[in-house]
Amino acid sequence: MPLVIIAIGVLLLLLLIMRFKLNTFVSLIIVSFIVALLLGIPVKDVVHSIETGLGGTLGHIGIIFGLGAMLGRLIADAGGAHRIASTLIDKFGEKRIQWAVLIASFICGIALFLEVTIVLLIPIIFSIAKEAKVSVVKLGLPMVTAALAAHAFLPPHPGPIAVAAEYHANVGLMLLYGIIVAIPTVIIAGIWYPKLAQKIVPSAFNREVSSSFGVAKSFKLEETPGFGISVFTALFPVILMAIGAIVDIMGLKENAFITVIRFITNSDTAMILSVLFAVYTMGIARKIPMSKLMDSCGSAVNALGMLLLIIGGGGALKQVIVDGGVGDYVAKLFEGSHMSPVLFAWIVAALLRVCLGSGTVATLTTPGLVLPLLATMPNVNLELVALATGAGSAMASHVNDAGFWMVKESMGMTLKEAFGTYTVLSTIVAVSGLVFTLILDMFL
Repeated sequence: MPLVIIAIGVLLLLLLIMRFKLNTFVSLIIVSFIVALLLGIPVKDVVHSIETGLGGTLGHIGIIFGLGAMLGRLIADAGGAHRIASTLIDKFGEKRIQWAVLIASFICGIALFLEVTIVLLIPIIFSIAKEAKVSVVKLGLPMVTAALAAHAFLPPHPGPIAVAAEYHANVGLMLLYGIIVAIPTVIIAGIWYPKLAQKIVPSAFNREVSSSFGVAKSFKLEETPGFGISVFTALFPVILMAIGAIVDIMGLKENAFITVIRFITNSDTAMILSVLFAVYTMGIARKIPMSKLMDSCGSAVNALGMLLLIIGGGGALKQVIVDGGVGDYVAKLFEGSHMSPVLFAWIVAALLRVCLGSGTVATLTTPGLVLPLLATMPNVNLELVALATGAGSAMASHVNDAGFWMVKESMGMTLKEAFGTYTVLSTIVAVSGLVFTLILDMFL
């Protein structure tokens, strides 16, 4: 059975990494080969499937990840991250700094992909943690919670937009309902759960960790850029991508101007423009030599090599599971179901997410299984079915999800710590999303 094969693959991966201390990337590739063969993928296609998964994952995030790391390092090395951290601590106080991180991450997450939010905010998170003398994980969990909730529930993220189109749901209403569902969800998962996680895996919260994005310098506050320009530089890609999202939602007629706007606000273009903007605001405007700025950019990328390979390895494992027909097997399990469409959509998306590893693939696959049920049920709230699909797609992020490795590696956690924090946290986001969607369904 495909689900048994996936379970064997996950257990083997844990054994290789935790018992035999094998390199994570090497372990992921070995397990990808074994799972591919067990799932019956022809031997001649196994390597192609692995290469497609690794290349597809890195192709999606490679440019954004590299440029995002450069942007973060430029802001950090110039003292901009230090200024942002000091100001937030001063305004919110150390006891409420998690709320500051959660709010800032949620605002950024509305316009940015999950991966981009993590890359852009990690340097600032490290600066805040250093200033406030708290664990990076304590602040990192609210950040990834907000980013994950936005990624699962809110247009203009690709999953919610695509699933709204599949269900013929109203994008504007889905955004409104998504915000209503997301707010209590991120409070539960991002503020309350980390307090419990601190008791479950205390080692994650008690250890000094170093960031792949690096924030090691000390600054005098008067030597740093102003708070306004530091925040504006950090949010510049968010602003550009938000403009693009608004243009998409408005559905404006295509013309030369709109084409240019779409080009400028594309995530890759927005990131390169943001790096150039940061070179000016954090460097040239402060009379820092270009050679020093480029040293910052180079060191940021040099630190990311193994992290990128591990994320790509997660993508390879995901692809062989998809190519092995696990999605088709799950579809057969649900043939002829007659349960509530909201709950049904969530269960299908959650199972696909756990098996396939990709929230986006789970989101895009679920409507094909749910639409036949919807055709037999009049007066279904399509926006809530779409939200339930998004909630299910956040379920139990683990070793077959490239995002899991990104969170684990960027916060310097062990596998056990990542399971006790991010895997549980993503499950809470999924379950809370379902609960609040069902509550909304009672009133709409």
